Amino acid sequence: MKKIASFTVNHLTLLPGIYVSRKDHVGAEVVTTFDIRMTRPNFEPVMNTAEIHTIEHLGATFLRNHKDFADKTVYFGPMGCRTGFYLLLAGDYDSKDIVELLKEMFAFIKDFKDEVPGAAARDCGNYLDMNLPMANYVAKKFYDEVLMNITEDRLVYAE
Repeated sequence: MKKIASFTVNHLTLLPGIYVSRKDHVGAEVVTTFDIRMTRPNFEPVMNTAEIHTIEHLGATFLRNHKDFADKTVYFGPMGCRTGFYLLLAGDYDSKDIVELLKEMFAFIKDFKDEVPGAAARDCGNYLDMNLPMANYVAKKFYDEVLMNITEDRLVYAE
């Protein structure tokens, strides 16, 4: 079988950042998939499921309520390797196009102190697996160390 695109990225040199993973055509529409890489693969510890789950709830809630991107958000969810998230947006975008959006989203997550949206048995299949303090921590780390001074090498996959 042909290797899928995300498995062709060199994970030994990949740094935390925002990358276009792929662009797909669905009818006349382009869907852009972003690799939001929060930890360095195979070098840093991966995130635990509780903070990933919390970030997923907060990030999805933020995006689906965003004034400009609510109707463009197709999906936001974790990578199986637990080093980051995928964001799928309707439209043809480059990584630089969503830096401000992600700054807003990660500022929201790092500062969030209320009840996590959807963190109830009626709303979620694993509502007890949440960790808001760790979600705040890893969101702040990504916000401070990557998003606030993001450079070109953190926006485009290295060859």
